[in-house]
Amino acid sequence: MTTLTHSESRKGEKTVETESAAKNEGRIKARRRAMSIWIGRVVLAVAVVGGWQWFTTVVKLFTEGTAFGTIWENLGVTAQEAFFGFLLGTLVGVVLGILLGSNKYLSAVVGPYIRIVNSIPRIVLGSIFIVAFGLGVFPKILLAAVLVFFVVFFNAFQGVREVDQNLVANVRVLGASPYQVAMHVTIPSAMTWIIASLHTAFGFAIIGALVAEVLGAQKGIGLIISQAQGTFDPNTVFACMVIIAVVTLFAESLINLLEHRILKWRPPNRSEAQAI
Repeated sequence: MTTLTHSESRKGEKTVETESAAKNEGRIKARRRAMSIWIGRVVLAVAVVGGWQWFTTVVKLFTEGTAFGTIWENLGVTAQEAFFGFLLGTLVGVVLGILLGSNKYLSAVVGPYIRIVNSIPRIVLGSIFIVAFGLGVFPKILLAAVLVFFVVFFNAFQGVREVDQNLVANVRVLGASPYQVAMHVTIPSAMTWIIASLHTAFGFAIIGALVAEVLGAQKGIGLIISQAQGTFDPNTVFACMVIIAVVTLFAESLINLLEHRILKWRPPNRSEAQAI
């Protein structure tokens, strides 16, 4: 009888300890929840206030313009520089990537010089271009093209190196010329690598144009950012960043359409096949 009472006493103590631990855990959860609610309220307040300031700044940029002209005019200059730099860098990167990837002799001769140029800081190249060609659009296009070139070149080069050499040998046995091999085997096989690089390349084109404009320009979003930085105006800087982000997302959607159109011959990958 005494043993039974002792056992019941121990069970009662354990029950009390369990209930106490549960209450402590509940209080901790309640405190965490209250803390998360207050953090959420603070974040929401900051987002509303900051968003309102940003929205007001954006509206002023579009309605009142800037010291260098309307925002549309400056955005058009930056978009033009990035677009032509993107085209130039992509064209040169694809051509050289395919040539050097297909020819080991050319790769051995030209490869070290490409690595040397790639090691030069881009801001130094931008300064050199501006000193050489002035404050116009051309040096911005060149810097954007340089940034795009290396992204596209290395992808095109690697894409050519990844082509199935057995397939190339079989096509040559059937009498295909080097041009036919390149057009019907090498380039289509490397196109997946090339298109994949374009998603990153346009962002680098925008960066190149903005950096060159910050270094020296007569118009452009980079010039507006540089002036806002000099006057400690963060709202204008953030507004310009959001505008550039919208332009970049629009360009990304166009590149996606281009990818689907060019690579429609490609069989779907595993994730795409599961979606089908």
